[in-house]
Amino acid sequence: MADGDAGDGSDLPEDTLRARADEGRARLWLLLEADRRLVVAGLFVVTFVALLAVGTLLPDAAAKLRDGDAIGTLFQGFLAATITGVTLVLTLNQLVLSQELGAVGDQRERMAGALDFRTDAADRIGAPVSPARPAQFLEALVHACERHARTIRDAVDEDHAAWAAVDDLTGSLIDNADAVAADLDGAQFGEFGVLSAALDFNYSWKIFAARRLRAETDGLDSDAMDALDALLDTLELFGPAREHFKTLYFQWALIGLSRAVLVASLPALLLAVCMIAFVDPTGPLAARVGVVPLVAFASAVAVLPFLVLLAYILRIATVTKHTLSIGPFILRETDGVPVSDDDAESR
Repeated sequence: MADGDAGDGSDLPEDTLRARADEGRARLWLLLEADRRLVVAGLFVVTFVALLAVGTLLPDAAAKLRDGDAIGTLFQGFLAATITGVTLVLTLNQLVLSQELGAVGDQRERMAGALDFRTDAADRIGAPVSPARPAQFLEALVHACERHARTIRDAVDEDHAAWAAVDDLTGSLIDNADAVAADLDGAQFGEFGVLSAALDFNYSWKIFAARRLRAETDGLDSDAMDALDALLDTLELFGPAREHFKTLYFQWALIGLSRAVLVASLPALLLAVCMIAFVDPTGPLAARVGVVPLVAFASAVAVLPFLVLLAYILRIATVTKHTLSIGPFILRETDGVPVSDDDAESR
């Protein structure tokens, strides 16, 4: 079986993304969970401190900044880079918006597909109408999976030959569903919390394990088989639902990124112009503040749009990395999952 033969779940794949990922908890928190504004602030401080440290440690740094045209050349490059970056952001906005535009026939087809999916979901969760909010919709699917898992467990006796596999699958699913439902409760779309909770529901392995259980297990009664089929149908709905809400979140995040970059570009442009046109490296301002701290701070502000871009793209790229596959494909090395039929038979 995909879940091993111990029956105690000791070698089952981890459910949460933090446990499944091959990255440290602190790094994963920085890439995913941390507020993007906090990440930008941290990157700004690191940039300023690094430039200040280098300028302070190098003995000729201050003299080089006072002589020649080093400051003008530096901030002319920042000015050109900021203008180019703003242009790229506007292009990105147009790309995101273009996906929402279309003829009335295309919009009706999208509407029909969405309504059909919601109808299927309502049938699976046993409700007349499926929830409208993304967090509640996913929570309803997770609770439906949990109910089907409990039905399977109740329908199989502990002395049954398939009890170990059933116990591993249902025990892992029930615990995972409880934790994910608690995280989804009260979460608002637009915040990362909805997608973060959905990523912690390891539906791919559950589909894989449930399909192997149905294919390789004989002797389950009709109630257990019906519940197993209902569980598979619900898990197979959770996958596209998560991918749909992930796509919507990416569009939301990219729009927020565009606005943040445009806002950050204004002080970056103004400061770059001031450093080129008005600041004298041998004048009273540089003498009072210090030419190295002045240039370090101005440079950190000048790269602020890039820092905003970096903070947002890191999260989007990390989520994409961990959700490349939809369905029962397990891309990471996972304990307890056989790589071949011979391996499965040896367990």
